Amino acid sequence: MRARGTPLARNAGGYSPLVADAVGTHFEGMRLVTFTNPEFLWLAPLALFVAWWWARRRRPAVRYSDASLFGGPRGGRARRAVWGGATLRGLAGLALVLGCAGPRRPDERTRIPAEGVAIMMVVDVSNSMSDPVPWSVGGAPVSRLEAARRAFKLFVFGGDAPDGTTFEPRPSDQIGLVAFAAVPDPACPLTLNHTSVLLKELDKLETRYGVDAGTNVGDAIIEAVNHLDATRGAKRKVIILLSDGQHTQSKDDSEKPRAAAQLAANLKFPIYTIDAGGDLPPTSPPDALAEREAGKQTLRDVAAMTGGRAFAAAEGSAMLAAYKEIDALEKAPVESYQFRRYFEFYPWCAAAAVVFLLSAHLLERTRWRVVP
Repeated sequence: MRARGTPLARNAGGYSPLVADAVGTHFEGMRLVTFTNPEFLWLAPLALFVAWWWARRRRPAVRYSDASLFGGPRGGRARRAVWGGATLRGLAGLALVLGCAGPRRPDERTRIPAEGVAIMMVVDVSNSMSDPVPWSVGGAPVSRLEAARRAFKLFVFGGDAPDGTTFEPRPSDQIGLVAFAAVPDPACPLTLNHTSVLLKELDKLETRYGVDAGTNVGDAIIEAVNHLDATRGAKRKVIILLSDGQHTQSKDDSEKPRAAAQLAANLKFPIYTIDAGGDLPPTSPPDALAEREAGKQTLRDVAAMTGGRAFAAAEGSAMLAAYKEIDALEKAPVESYQFRRYFEFYPWCAAAAVVFLLSAHLLERTRWRVVP
């Protein structure tokens, strides 16, 4: 499926650091010429009015008893002076209108491809994410957070996984990151700058202890929903939630993850949940077993309510398999008119208006000069 995207907003130098919406009007036969403020084009008929008014306006006259003093009739020159001046002034008005509309053509060498997918990655960084898990068969164990980090990097940047799975990079997706424990932390907003922004924030993730410990799944989902709802240009918006525990921030709001999921469902944001907690030993305390089962059920419910999918991934290979399925499900390429640079034509329009006015002024005082 291919669709047209939105242009980038321009700054004073013709470059735009961020993707933003701009209104454009396209014309066939022109190479993607757009207008920054197309509403000014409604003023174009005023140029015709200016020309008509100039041609029809009353001019001063001097009475003479004998017109032969002026070398005979000069009606032809008078008509050329009247309509020539009116035409030049009408063209000047039209050039000014076009200049105000802001005509521009994108530099296609700075074109930015875009995917119709905006992805918010929500990662649990509570203290339990420091527990060791196998990353690959026969390999040294790593922390659960490190396994999640490695799997997510392959999902975003592509490459070969230890088990031979190959991921294609997603350079055109807008991807953001929310880390959460007791409170959510918007570590990285939705961005196309994966290497310079997202990767650095991903590498900074660390498990939290003490007063920052906890698993606030509900607020983390709401934080991700807010980011997705605020972004524009993406035709598809999804959340990937990776956690290893139950929402434990407060016993009074145990239903908060489901309430947050309902908000995402209302906005049609599917949530893919990855349960990284695994199973506890059967000899564990009954309360711990019940809490673990409640955590699994919460993640399954969140995925089901939003039209996503729930995955169980207690080790690296399972995380890779989950991301591989999500990668296959969330591919919606679109053809987007997004550029970093535009060639602006409004200075040429302004210059043309000045030339037309000066030409009219000069010709009316020389070649088109007539005696009233």
